[in-house]
Amino acid sequence: QVQLVESGGGSVQAGGSLGLSCATSGYTSSGYCMGWFRQAPGKEREGVAAIYPGGSSTVYADSVKGRFTISRDNAKKTLYLQMNSLKPEDTAMYYCAVANNRWLRPDMILDQLQYRYWGQGTQVTVSS
Repeated sequence: QVQLVESGGGSVQAGGSLGLSCATSGYTSSGYCMGWFRQAPGKEREGVAAIYPGGSSTVYADSVKGRFTISRDNAKKTLYLQMNSLKPEDTAMYYCAVANNRWLRPDMILDQLQYRYWGQGTQVTVSS
């Protein structure tokens, strides 16, 4: 049974930092693209950051570039998202996901339709 479990969410003031983790099991996630997505109340889920299997290539949404860093530890089967300089508009439920494919075009890698397995989400709240 495939499981993705996010942790590390919480509440922080604007300008602060949080680090999210996503532990995977029951699936060889190391050979697949992985990503972080978020959904704010009343909004559609959007791609935040994604990473290719080797871990050296990453893609970010314009809204988080320069502030968020995605990384992965394939040996630990864990995906990470370090979030710095947080803004109130970053408030959302954050989800990690494993893609259907081992490679995705950069313009597709933040498309949630490309992802097969999802975690249950962890809440991030940023106050002003």
